[in-house]
Amino acid sequence: MEGTRIQEKERWLFQCPNNMEKIKLFCLPYAGGSATAIFNKWKPLIHHSILLMPVELSGRGSKMQEPLYRDVDHAVSDILELIRDELAGGPFALLGHSMGAMLAYELVLRMQVERLSMPRHVFFSGRAAPSIKVAEEKKYHLLEDSVFKCKLLELGGTPREFFEFPELEQLYLPLLKNDFRLATTDFSRRTAMLPECDISVILGTDDDISPESAAAWKAHTNGRCMIKYFSGGHFFLNECLEEVVDLVNKTLAE
Repeated sequence: MEGTRIQEKERWLFQCPNNMEKIKLFCLPYAGGSATAIFNKWKPLIHHSILLMPVELSGRGSKMQEPLYRDVDHAVSDILELIRDELAGGPFALLGHSMGAMLAYELVLRMQVERLSMPRHVFFSGRAAPSIKVAEEKKYHLLEDSVFKCKLLELGGTPREFFEFPELEQLYLPLLKNDFRLATTDFSRRTAMLPECDISVILGTDDDISPESAAAWKAHTNGRCMIKYFSGGHFFLNECLEEVVDLVNKTLAE
């Protein structure tokens, strides 16, 4: 595991030898997603002053052989240990989509508790505020496998071929179910902590996140909160890639 972390850091440094002059953008994926596969598509579009740093989670990509997370605290601890050494080396920001947005918020809270450097900005994408209770019908990990697969294909974001080849399904289904279990962790009864950083909440116009659930993010920061909508459903992040990256560029490059 330690070897994997060292390789990740070396990869980041190799990609940009002048990274101290840039703002680092740590990117966390949605359930079942590989951060590298999702966010490497941003490279041709990202502003030259931003160092893109996809954070690979256990069970996928370069960390395929690592065990799945037991709970959210386990996931946050793993992410923090991977990026900890990078936090004091200049300005940074966080971005997470769906499950990744939840993990990004929990990561910020952990940084605050440990009195670490805080992000300049955090982008929460495709996720209602932590104070909003997750609806029972969204606990897809409790469904039978066949129903679960149908629900995933309905949501989009999961390649159909994962369920067309038994070998892939055997590898991928436990990861997906575990991610969806983490993603529905209920924080609605917790007293909100207020990080001192500006945030952007970015959502799809056709997603089922209500305006009230989006506006509730304002109670989760002492900084400014901007809410922005893009055309599309839950995976607008992929559908409106250029527009989303343009927002990130304008927000951080300024």
